[in-house]
Amino acid sequence: MKHRILAIGLLCVPTLFSQINSSQINPVQELIEAARADSPKLAELLARKDSFGYRIPEMTGRDGVAVWGQEFLFAVESPNDATVVIDGEPAVPMKRVAGTNYWYLLKMMRLGTTHQYHYFASGREIGGYQVAGYNPDSYPEPGVPHGKLSERKTLVSKVYPGMSSNYWVYVNPGADLVNGAPLMVWQDGETIVGDQDWMRLRLQTVSDNLVAQKKIPPMVHVLIQPGTGGEESRMMRSIEYDTVSERYGKYLIDEVLADVQQTYKIRSDAYSRAIAGASSGAICAMNVAWYYPQQFSRVLSHIGSYTAIQWHPETHQDGGYIVAQKVRRDPKKNIRVWMSDGADDMENNTGSWPLNNIQLANSLKLKGYDFHFRFGVSMHAIAQGALDLPESLTWLWRDYDPAKKEQTFQMEESEKAKPMFRVSVTNREAW
Repeated sequence: MKHRILAIGLLCVPTLFSQINSSQINPVQELIEAARADSPKLAELLARKDSFGYRIPEMTGRDGVAVWGQEFLFAVESPNDATVVIDGEPAVPMKRVAGTNYWYLLKMMRLGTTHQYHYFASGREIGGYQVAGYNPDSYPEPGVPHGKLSERKTLVSKVYPGMSSNYWVYVNPGADLVNGAPLMVWQDGETIVGDQDWMRLRLQTVSDNLVAQKKIPPMVHVLIQPGTGGEESRMMRSIEYDTVSERYGKYLIDEVLADVQQTYKIRSDAYSRAIAGASSGAICAMNVAWYYPQQFSRVLSHIGSYTAIQWHPETHQDGGYIVAQKVRRDPKKNIRVWMSDGADDMENNTGSWPLNNIQLANSLKLKGYDFHFRFGVSMHAIAQGALDLPESLTWLWRDYDPAKKEQTFQMEESEKAKPMFRVSVTNREAW
């Protein structure tokens, strides 16, 4: 399998570890050190859950690798002997943790790229996903202060009658809560709290590092979990996120942010507001900025589900595929967009993730938007977005000036010089 390689290689490992604060051991670091020493404590650490109910790693295939520097701890739970296939290489036997059904493999891996893995037992696959070889800004740096995560807050919605949802707030050190801080909203916020953040984006660490480097402003991050109840008996995620309409934006602005502002003073200008998400959360972020450009001007879209998940022709409701056409045909909005997807993303009855992301990127280019599209080999996983997060946040907030309240975004000259995205078949004969 091919991998995109950044300018991070084996020679950077000493530099990476020189930036990690060893005086305060991280739960991922603690786990990997135990695996390296074959410590009796390994079973306890693999079983341990944080206050949010998450393990490191989850050992279900998804989020099944813990990463610290170049050391990758692959772990899965199985009553039978387990093996792991990494990046399409031959299967490697895993070692059983004595007295448990936990199997693990500690392996040195290349940084600056993503790695796919698949677990097998008794001749069948029992899980798989993709993991990032994180870059240095995704690790704690000595002397960099940490932000503060709030307690969970639960709201009952009127926009989605009967739905209840949770949110958390993470505030970077130095955020101006007197005059008003910049805002960034994150969908699927439950994946950014607790130890789960170490398995995916590492947003808290990355944002604190970038603030310390003065690459992004210190902000208030609102982490929203999809609701439950309402129009569906359980998860409302797809109705909230995949529906192309003004509804979720109204819920976010009138209910969630209105509640947030009772505790935190945030800026109201779109110039100082960004919104982010992955998969269905990505199209949700794009929809909010599209319908409310006076409230949000910066969009971070990872593996966006610009497909027909919530297409309902019987009620004249378009699916997410319409977003690319709206960009082409509707008046241009003043928004800046970073998109990320990969050639191994999903294909199913609702559409093609890679093709629809390419279509949207070309639409943004045709209309002269300030956008960046990173198209790698990612599957439907957050790994590529996590790997790129320091770069994507820096790009999205570049040139931010707290003294300003508006800016007309213009396509970068380097992007203007590039051609439209074109598609070629790489995994079979074209004739």
